[in-house]
Amino acid sequence: MMPVHQNKRAQRESPGAKEASPLKASPRSRRGFTFEGLPSRKRMGCDQNCGLLAAAIIGAIVAVLGGALIPVGNYFIEKAIKKERIIEKGTIAYENWIVPGSAVYRQFWIFNVENPSAVMENGSRPILKQRGPYTYRVRFLPKQNITENPDLTLSYFLPNIARFEPALSIGPENDTFTVVNLALVTAPVLYPNNFVHMLLNVWMKSSKSFLLQNRTVNELLWGYEDPFLKKVPFPTDKKVGIFLPYNETLDGLYTVYSGKDNIYKTALIQSYKNKSTLSFWEGSCDMVNGTDGASFPPFVRRDDVLRFFSSDICRSFYGEFDSDQVVKGIPLYRFIVPPGAFASPLINPENLCFCLEKVISMNCTIAGALDISTCKQGKPVVITLPHLLYASEEIREGVEGMNPNKEEHMTYLDIEPTTGFTLQFASRLQINLVVRPAPKIMALQKVKIPFLFPILWLNETAIIDDRNAEFFRSKVTNKIKLLQLLEAVLIVFGAVIFLGFLVSYLICSTQKVK
Repeated sequence: MMPVHQNKRAQRESPGAKEASPLKASPRSRRGFTFEGLPSRKRMGCDQNCGLLAAAIIGAIVAVLGGALIPVGNYFIEKAIKKERIIEKGTIAYENWIVPGSAVYRQFWIFNVENPSAVMENGSRPILKQRGPYTYRVRFLPKQNITENPDLTLSYFLPNIARFEPALSIGPENDTFTVVNLALVTAPVLYPNNFVHMLLNVWMKSSKSFLLQNRTVNELLWGYEDPFLKKVPFPTDKKVGIFLPYNETLDGLYTVYSGKDNIYKTALIQSYKNKSTLSFWEGSCDMVNGTDGASFPPFVRRDDVLRFFSSDICRSFYGEFDSDQVVKGIPLYRFIVPPGAFASPLINPENLCFCLEKVISMNCTIAGALDISTCKQGKPVVITLPHLLYASEEIREGVEGMNPNKEEHMTYLDIEPTTGFTLQFASRLQINLVVRPAPKIMALQKVKIPFLFPILWLNETAIIDDRNAEFFRSKVTNKIKLLQLLEAVLIVFGAVIFLGFLVSYLICSTQKVK
């Protein structure tokens, strides 16, 4: 039998005794636990680092998801645009193609001769002063005789109509101006024979026709019966006018691509009057290029060169990117007709095939004037920009009163890049007649050298109205903005989470090592 003190010692050293006391622990246990059921610092550090790393990975996934939305979103936008941009019944593009969704106006500023006596009696330079605008609404009738062709093109005629808008004009249509005599200046050019000139002189004198005349706005634009031409005994048109004939006529036949087989050809003109060339110019200048300017193929880029055709001046022009614009909350690209389109062939060799008038152009060495007589039945009509913008000094010397201003007189188109629709534009041109010396005609004897006589300049303009702008924002612009915002939020939010938790993870890992 053991002694009592030895028995107590044995109990202290027995395994059962060790397990019996929950508050007693070995030195090793004390390093691992403080209280039963609570994790150690090592376990806590592992869980914390794993959580930070997992959060960083989630942030990276969110950022990648935002980046992935860019091509995916672009794919669905492109798919939707291709569906609605094709010119066929039932699409938004078709409804806006049939008739413009916004009002189109043609404004006229007419040049009045301020020194008529000095011009006619002494051959002085005309002093001109513009007055306007006189405004007409145009392009408000739907296209006519629309035909869907087997080659996925559409053919149509464009009705010409102009309705005077008194509320948008500076005065009535019967306002009178002193302007150059259209018939008197044109007849000697159409009939250059000296003997015929003698006969013309007789008829001009008997009709009391002079170099200058007084005409109303309506007469000058749309036509009047000329007293001199009424005296001419052989058959010829007795009426003249800058835009005669225009009202209630048809322009065309146009044939354009619908875009069904190639969305990037949408609205491009395949042919005009069943021809892809005009027979007025030489080489590439004679081609019918681009659209009618109301729209272009979708997905326009800033580095694109946009081409558009104008039957009024019988040629195609081109536009280059100028600036970003915002019209009624819609971001647009502004394309302008650059100075190079009117430059001398010495500066822009591509313009050489437009040079037909060797006298006015000084053997094709000066800039700013386009002779379109070949498409105006030989009439000596020359097109420039308003107030002879970009024209050489030699051209401006013929008259006084020209004040060119780029902002007021340049041509521009503001285009929504995703759809290619033109939502605002201003197409500006000036119409001039070439006045030439004619010794056998008394009214032209004071003319020393050929010069350009400005008659008027016009601005055909339109801007998307409020109703169509709201429709456009809801269907196109806002959806694109929302998608872009979602992409940006996901990318930024994911990147912030990723970087924040990654930095936290690295800091915690560094502290643990210490």
